[in-house]
Formats: sequence, structure tokens, C-alpha cells
Amino acid sequence: MKADTHPNYREVVFHDLSCDFKFVTRSTIQTKETIQHDGKEMPLVKIEVSAESHPFYTGKHKIVDTAGRVEKFRQKFGAVGSKTSVANG
Repeated sequence: MKADTHPNYREVVFHDLSCDFKFVTRSTIQTKETIQHDGKEMPLVKIEVSAESHPFYTGKHKIVDTAGRVEKFRQKFGAVGSKTSVANG
């Protein structure tokens, strides 16, 4: 194989921000952040949804709204046509 052709395949920590769950897997993803995990400094990738927080795997319906998109939509269009109810109100 040619040298310097393939990306760096290494262990990476993925952090699910919605439920504060971290897991280690191997990936070629590029990241600027690092974290101490099991005594080693490893690259960190922040994600919003994983199997630990996804409704299909947990069986719980939860709206993950990190940028206020759901609230903006409700202010613009109200509850007209909404099939889900507001969780906290």
C-alpha cells in the first residue's frame, strides 16, 4: 500500500450531550478537542443523539432541542397541525 494515503484510524471518545453518555470506538473522524479517558488522552467528538438517548432504542419520546428550533416553530405556527403535545406545559 502507498504511504500517507489512508486516514488515521484510532480510538475516539463519543460524548452524547443529551444524556451525558460517553463511549469509545475506533474512527477516522478529525476533531480538535481531546479528553482524558481511562488514563489516556483521546480525541473527543460531541454528538446530540446516540443509542442511549434515541427514542427508538429507549422507548421514551423526548424532544432534543439544542438550538431552540422547536420553540421557534411553535411561536411561528402555534399548535396548529401538531401531532405531539408539549412535554412541560
